[in-house]
Amino acid sequence: MPALSIDPASIADRTVVGSYTTYADAQRAVDFLSDNKFPVEHTAIIGSDLRMVEAVLGRLSWGRAASAGIGTGAWFGLLVGLLLSLFASHTTDGLGLVLAGLVYGAVFGLIFGLVSYAMTRGRRDFLSRSQIVAARYDVVADPQVAEDAKNMLIKLAWRTS
Repeated sequence: MPALSIDPASIADRTVVGSYTTYADAQRAVDFLSDNKFPVEHTAIIGSDLRMVEAVLGRLSWGRAASAGIGTGAWFGLLVGLLLSLFASHTTDGLGLVLAGLVYGAVFGLIFGLVSYAMTRGRRDFLSRSQIVAARYDVVADPQVAEDAKNMLIKLAWRTS
């Protein structure tokens, strides 16, 4: 079983066997190596020139804060209601517990969503999603297998061009 922690010093000694502009392409390269029985435990994908990209999805309003709170609270309440109905005695109405959990969750979610929005005091009136992206993704391999990896990835490049 491979180690779950990564030693940066061990990766620094590896040889670049392929460079890609997207993470999906780098993953595809490692998957190709794996499909061809290459020992992929000797490889890594390294992102370079990292930047944080925040995509703005829309304006946040009282209505959106309320509906998001209701939705989140309802899902949580539904989960709690289902769990309670599983462990309730057989004489207790399971459907009633589920519906009560759904309703109470939606109400508390509504309150929490509106209070949270009010506490921002207009400082962040938009919805967004953040992501870390790299300008380049290098597939690297241990020196003893790097030449084999390069040769295999040349075959992949010919297939996809």
